[in-house]
Amino acid sequence: MVRRLLERQQAGELATRHVRAVAETVGVSERTVWRWLEQAKATGQVEASVRQGYAVSDEVWALLGEVGGNVAELRRRLAVAGGASVPSASTLHRVIRRDRRAGRVLLVEREPVVAGPSRPDPLSELGLNVVAGQGTGGQVFLREQKHLAQVPVLVPDAQVVHTPAVRSVLRTVAHAAAVGAVVCLYGDAGQGKTVALQYALSQLPHPARVRRVHVGVHPTVPELRRVLADALELGRRLPRGAGEADLTLVNALRQPRVLVLDEAQRLQGPALEFLRGLWDHPDTDTAFVLAGAGSERALRRVPALASRVLTWELVPRLSQREVATVMAAFHPLWEDVTADDVAWVDEHVGHGNFRTWAKLTSHLTAETYGKSRAVVDRRMLERACARLRGPL
Repeated sequence: MVRRLLERQQAGELATRHVRAVAETVGVSERTVWRWLEQAKATGQVEASVRQGYAVSDEVWALLGEVGGNVAELRRRLAVAGGASVPSASTLHRVIRRDRRAGRVLLVEREPVVAGPSRPDPLSELGLNVVAGQGTGGQVFLREQKHLAQVPVLVPDAQVVHTPAVRSVLRTVAHAAAVGAVVCLYGDAGQGKTVALQYALSQLPHPARVRRVHVGVHPTVPELRRVLADALELGRRLPRGAGEADLTLVNALRQPRVLVLDEAQRLQGPALEFLRGLWDHPDTDTAFVLAGAGSERALRRVPALASRVLTWELVPRLSQREVATVMAAFHPLWEDVTADDVAWVDEHVGHGNFRTWAKLTSHLTAETYGKSRAVVDRRMLERACARLRGPL
């Protein structure tokens, strides 16, 4: 493979995508493949040397699943068990990441069942079996992601990170879909609500039953009625009379569905009361997901609807402790950035806001595109941060 890359480079045809394809095939980073190329030009050796290093056995891999993908906890248990020498944390992370990229599947143990009245778990009832990969600090990152194309990815090679917030949204949406409940998803702008919501919706066993309602600014009840009809694909079949139109909507909601209203903070009292009436109708079997920055305040102004909310789901900003780990899982560019540089970026620009970090990653991706050694240093970070600060 290195010989082929070297031939392309000498012919002036080598592109980053060629290096990325080789790296993914052999399970190493792109930086490693670029280093192989440099060594090949310097020494004439065109085959990568085989390095015998630490390998994760099947028993250790199973133990990793038992601890929920938490690499730090895995290393602690290996140290307690004694026996063979325990690898460093960086080695363990590197080998697990290599195996994960090579297709090794990690099955995470289910959460313990809480004692109490017998009730089916909404996740198991919906068939949501989580397949996870690397995890640190109590976080689990997804490796295999079905329907990933439905999730908006702002940066090439970016991944949906299964943070505790994403996992909580996943369970909340699954629970709501199972029982036909009303839930409110809220948090400051840019915290990752939309990505978490779309990922959770894509993991439902019947994503075709999900209907998204595009909410305008302060829509009237007739306007909301029309956009609901569009979302339910009723088209021109909606009668002109309000009573008959509402009955048509109720009939369409008899089948179990998930109705998603993003930017729900735009809805005023009459529109929210109209939604409550639809959900309350004995013939409807639909879960309502009301999401948006400030949606919780809008719902609180309609006590009749607020009292029917099953779960108030807050998507918080990333904490300082989890930013470095989350961003390394979000995009490969951050894997080799020092913890001090990540902390500096978060203090000056990031502030735990996922959208800001995604925009910053986009700038860095553009700046490193086509470079043989895409190493992100402090000067590069300073330039990217300056682009995000805006005019004073």
